[in-house]
Amino acid sequence: MSVEPRIVAADEAEIRLDRWFRRHFPGLTQGAIERLCRTGQVRVDGRRAVAATRLAAGQAVRVPPLPAASPPTPRHMPPPPDPALAHDLARRILYRDAAVLVLDKPVGLPVQGGPGIARHLDGMLEALRDGAAERPRLVHRLDRDTAGVLVLARSAAAAAKLAASFRGREVTKTYWAVVVGRPMPPSGRIDVPLVRTQGARFGRTAPAADGAGASAVTAYRTLDGAGKRFAWLELTPRTGRTHQLRVHCAALGTPILGDATYGGEQALPPGFPATLHLLARALSFPHPEGGRVTVEAPLPPHMAETFRMLGFTARPPAPPARPA
Repeated sequence: MSVEPRIVAADEAEIRLDRWFRRHFPGLTQGAIERLCRTGQVRVDGRRAVAATRLAAGQAVRVPPLPAASPPTPRHMPPPPDPALAHDLARRILYRDAAVLVLDKPVGLPVQGGPGIARHLDGMLEALRDGAAERPRLVHRLDRDTAGVLVLARSAAAAAKLAASFRGREVTKTYWAVVVGRPMPPSGRIDVPLVRTQGARFGRTAPAADGAGASAVTAYRTLDGAGKRFAWLELTPRTGRTHQLRVHCAALGTPILGDATYGGEQALPPGFPATLHLLARALSFPHPEGGRVTVEAPLPPHMAETFRMLGFTARPPAPPARPA
């Protein structure tokens, strides 16, 4: 094979260079791609590029002579989607069009697999294809124990544009949480840098000593309270760090109800479910084909029960909107 220039298609904009190579040359390993970039054999518009370079439509990628593809390593195929869970996910669709699918993710369902995780949303996405040419794609994440709005792309082109919107902080995220205690002041801004630490099994997040960690900012306001024991907060993260809202609420002295990881015994008062009371209530994001979509999710059952016990009244979700 000789050197071959290839032009990045419109539906490939914003994907990483290594992923572009794997799409066109599926036999290439990640190590081989990085080696070709490191030695300058791969170039984008005539310039050296690293594997993580984001491509733009119309750019020219220099494809050098490629090493012979290694035989594929046998992989354990995931089991077919559980029909009952697939049916439940289909019922949880909040918004759908040709480019975008928005789900109300249930509590307890991981978005992706990992050690000891056999059942996860990523393994169920084929069941949500619904006649589309491509399987839906993840463009952002929610924690296993966080319920609410999760956006999926229905094509590679839509995924690239949505991922760029999340990276560019063009997406407005609104969360609801029930916390133990009443924050003072009742509204404000939490600016506490965070670092990743090692837990017993998975990494955790903690406030950084001397402000040396990654910037993490959350706006909050109290929507209602039950004496001094509980409060219903609206949280708007300005950054997207792992477990940011959970750590920030604990840093206020008002951990999220059910969050034993960051709130300890304070987060587990008797008489309430020991389940994280955190909901991704709403997302507003640029639609890949124009306009802006706003979608809201309902309270999950355990939060609805807690709201009833505490006398909080939440309005029903507004219908999805996509003004031009």
